[in-house]
Amino acid sequence: MLRVGLVGCGVIGSGLARAIDSREVPDLELVAICDRNKIKEDKLASSLKKMPVATSIEGVIEKADLIIEAASSDIVGELVQKALNKGKDIMVMSVGGMLDYLHLFTEAREKKCKIYFPSGAIAGLDGIKAAKEACLDSVTLETSKPPQGLKGAPYLLEKNIDLRGIKEKVVVFEGNCQEAVKAFPKNINVAAALSFAGIGMERTKVRIIADPSLKRNVHHIIVKGDFGKLEIMAENVPSPSNPKTSYLAVLSAIATLRGIVDSVKIGS
Repeated sequence: MLRVGLVGCGVIGSGLARAIDSREVPDLELVAICDRNKIKEDKLASSLKKMPVATSIEGVIEKADLIIEAASSDIVGELVQKALNKGKDIMVMSVGGMLDYLHLFTEAREKKCKIYFPSGAIAGLDGIKAAKEACLDSVTLETSKPPQGLKGAPYLLEKNIDLRGIKEKVVVFEGNCQEAVKAFPKNINVAAALSFAGIGMERTKVRIIADPSLKRNVHHIIVKGDFGKLEIMAENVPSPSNPKTSYLAVLSAIATLRGIVDSVKIGS
């Protein structure tokens, strides 16, 4: 039985906690949770059949074999560092927060620890990883969202872009992955995962579109290389618990947990 500790009790963290608690994913036991919002922490703990210990980040790391980060890009680098210092594996949901901590990839390999990044709200990372074994020429991500799905992004505030004034489809950002994650830290984690699987954050191109005609988030990925051309489209239904989170992102995290404990591995 793999002991799991959870940092972050929001929509995704709570969904993963319930999947573990209900034995939807076997061979896992949720032993500790932590959230800076104690109301969320207490609400989650009391909703589970087997109540985990509510503790600090350090307490979660101490008690668990596998840490799940479902909190914030603001703390992810520090959290991964603390987990590696204790020789623990960690699954990261706030993938964009890792762009400034790529040195931890090397440290994880040296310490024989694992860092897991679920695919999140996109698909096709297995094919991109395979194509990378030859030569990848280009990777482009075009993300289209309803304007309110981009609300609060630092880039929009800096550029004085009023989402309420957008009446038709408009490109609000174009740049590379590193620039996109800095500009939209809560909206474009998929770009970071894509860059890790493919040609890196500086060469991965990102276009973000605000489209008032949409009810769902749409991710369109085009990859070209020696293998040929790969085109992927994901149209995501919002999570029933939180419309700002794609349902597929929650399901992807559950599938990643299942893959960690399953003896049979399918896909690259």
